[in-house]
Amino acid sequence: MITNPILTGFHPDPSICRAGEDYYIATSTFEWFPGVRIFHSKDLKNWRLISTPVNRVSQLNMLGNPDSGGVWAPNLSYSDGRFWLIYSDVKTQSNSWKDVNNYLITCETIDGDWSEPIYMNSSGFDPSLFHDDDGKKYFLNMVWDYRPTNHSFYGIVLQEFDWQAKKLVGQPKIIFKGTERKLTEAPVMYKVNGYYYLLTAEGGTQFEHASTIARGTHIEGPYEVHPQNPLISSWGQPEIPLQKAGHGSFVKTQTDEWYFVHLTGRALKYPETPLLENRGYCPLGRETAIQSVYWENDWPYITGGNFPKAEVPQPQLPEHPWETESGFDDFEEVSLAPVFQTLRIPFSEEIGSLTARPGYLRLYGRESFNSLFHQALVARRWSDFRFEATTAVEFSPTSFLQLAGMTNYYNTQNWSAIYITHDERKGKIITVLASEKGQLKSQKVSKVVIPADVQTVYFKTIVNYAHYQYAYSFDQKEWQVIDQLFDSLQLSDDYVAEHYGGFFTGAFVGMFAIDTTGNRLAADFDSFDYQKIEEEKR
Repeated sequence: MITNPILTGFHPDPSICRAGEDYYIATSTFEWFPGVRIFHSKDLKNWRLISTPVNRVSQLNMLGNPDSGGVWAPNLSYSDGRFWLIYSDVKTQSNSWKDVNNYLITCETIDGDWSEPIYMNSSGFDPSLFHDDDGKKYFLNMVWDYRPTNHSFYGIVLQEFDWQAKKLVGQPKIIFKGTERKLTEAPVMYKVNGYYYLLTAEGGTQFEHASTIARGTHIEGPYEVHPQNPLISSWGQPEIPLQKAGHGSFVKTQTDEWYFVHLTGRALKYPETPLLENRGYCPLGRETAIQSVYWENDWPYITGGNFPKAEVPQPQLPEHPWETESGFDDFEEVSLAPVFQTLRIPFSEEIGSLTARPGYLRLYGRESFNSLFHQALVARRWSDFRFEATTAVEFSPTSFLQLAGMTNYYNTQNWSAIYITHDERKGKIITVLASEKGQLKSQKVSKVVIPADVQTVYFKTIVNYAHYQYAYSFDQKEWQVIDQLFDSLQLSDDYVAEHYGGFFTGAFVGMFAIDTTGNRLAADFDSFDYQKIEEEKR
């Protein structure tokens, strides 16, 4: 059996394709750089990160992008001996307009040097590319309607793409207006047994989320909706572990079996909340799951019913596990490990270095957690409900405007941190700070004076389902746990969505340096370690 989710932690909007006997899934990255993460599998069960293709500023410039802007819903395909990747760069996303630019890049190998982008259009998000069997290619996306008297999701547009001319040609045509679920997005086209199948996501990307499928005999329609729509949704199953099922894509194996990958969320709840009043909060973000598919009367169905299953049958393929990756990094390499990402900008001398002091990650203090421009923050996803993360830092601040340490981060408005800074009376200290809905919260933590002979301070975060804590050590042997519980659920899309827009990512843990004196004081991190703790039976 395959256990879901297959990609844990913030990995939404999966787009799957097969090239020969290899399977690849591309997922959204939003404001985190590099853009798009591509995973590889031989058996649909075991996956490993193999490529981060949108890795140059010439492909993706996110300076100033809002929280949950940036790369939305990439679409990956393989045709004509090359890989094709469509992605968006969303510049505004919480107002009447959706300013979004859609691009195409290609590469002959999945982990190679991807091309410079071809600009496609800006009429809406969730673009995709369809390769018809007559050699023609078509571009699809949802169209955003800014007019205040109209529903903002106008419909799905189709337009031919000329690969030789590297541009869209002909007139765009709206081919599908969606169902009564509304919020029709994420169009992906397939052709099976003479039918064109248009897969979309509907109902929004929270607990009401769903996938809708329609078919027609002509690519421009008309399209009839599946007789038992939706294809998949968790909305009617509030008690199952995989919630938010929707946005996804199909793949056919070389053994003629069909599967469907889709986003999902695993919710934690406050114990006193009734099940139907509030379905919970997903600090791990929207993850990727897979379902088995069968066909009947030329319609696809999710095996076992149109809701997600925690376990699904494996395809008739040889099992192919990958070597388990270590959660420990001693920064001996000259480039960041792919598990790490930065906010909006690439890791470069502008914010840090792995060669200035070999064996250390050096971060140069830059702007605050509230900045949409230059943050010196290197982090990785929360991939588990229970884990410990540890780092070691050397930092010598002379001002309270200089701080460096460890953070648990959702977005510019919601985060917490334990760090080294300078106090006018006590000198070099450790303290804790947190931001909730953009407001800094006073913490019940004394300022811990760092002894004069201590060069390295060790920080740890201990995450245990709905809560997490911080700890510090001066020798990595005796740890002092900060007697304050933080709420994991506040680092979730669902918590943020209750208060304002920008709710599409997930919790990260990592290292940071801030220096608003302008001196860019360096902090040296000796290592970073992430270790999963076995989950309790619940």
